[in-house]
Amino acid sequence: MDALADLLDGPRARGAFLLRATLSPPWSVRIQDEAPLCLVAMVRDDAWITPDEDRAVRVGPGDVAVVRGPVHYTVAGDPATAPQVVIHPGQVCTTPDGRALSAEMDLGTRNWGNDPDGSAVMLIGTYQMRGAVTQRLLAALPTLLVLRGDSWDGSLVTLLGREIVKDEPGQEVVLDRLLDLLLIAVLRTWFSRPDARAPGWYRAHGDPVVGPALRMLHADPAHPWTVAELAGRAGVSRAALAQRFAKLVGEPPMAYLTGLRLAQAADLLRETDATLDAVARRVGYGTAFALSSAFKRELGVSPQRYREGLSRPAG
Repeated sequence: MDALADLLDGPRARGAFLLRATLSPPWSVRIQDEAPLCLVAMVRDDAWITPDEDRAVRVGPGDVAVVRGPVHYTVAGDPATAPQVVIHPGQVCTTPDGRALSAEMDLGTRNWGNDPDGSAVMLIGTYQMRGAVTQRLLAALPTLLVLRGDSWDGSLVTLLGREIVKDEPGQEVVLDRLLDLLLIAVLRTWFSRPDARAPGWYRAHGDPVVGPALRMLHADPAHPWTVAELAGRAGVSRAALAQRFAKLVGEPPMAYLTGLRLAQAADLLRETDATLDAVARRVGYGTAFALSSAFKRELGVSPQRYREGLSRPAG
């Protein structure tokens, strides 16, 4: 598995918040739910997304925006329009002065807005759970990225638009997987762009020396790697690999390996019921204690606390 495939293997929506929003101008919605990640696919009309302390960016029909939390931001038909609606943690919907709006804005199954026939239509998918998107993926993204509709195949948006309003058995699972697929498709296209400001490890993937080392680490992160072994397999000296790796990736090989192992441990904690000992062995730590120490040092929380936190919404 290459570094990009490994990174994009992370999104796992569980009970994601999805809806079709239909709005008539003037409209403006303040988002302060602090969710880790949100996708906005514009179906009809234009919208402006304005992250706090950043410029407004227009999103037109066919465009998809990805907003990384916990930043607060505003989505509006016109950036000069003052917010009329505020979305709080847990997707609680109020006026700016705190009056509840959830019932008033409810237009039916996963339909929401101020007018069922409004000119602006968008699909919104929000990852509500901390851990549903790995920290490595979030760290690789800007606060806001917009993929223009003419730069990729947006058929998944069409499919999501058909499915999002259905009320059938198992529909939440279907929508979770569609959201994951849409996010992966958008990010894969975005990362391939020369102006994407992709992370160092992505750019280094094509380097003749660092690229093979990265692929070896991702192929078998549990192996007891050393810089010397990586350098030998890559056909360069230990010093040459260490220097080139740090320059292109932004951190030494063993620090990168630690981050990779802990990201995989977090995925296993999220996706499986494996014991901590089993998780430790699978990602290259000899004992649960060793994994726990590294996990808490790097992520600021114990593996057990991390796993418990996955059952609680973000915010």
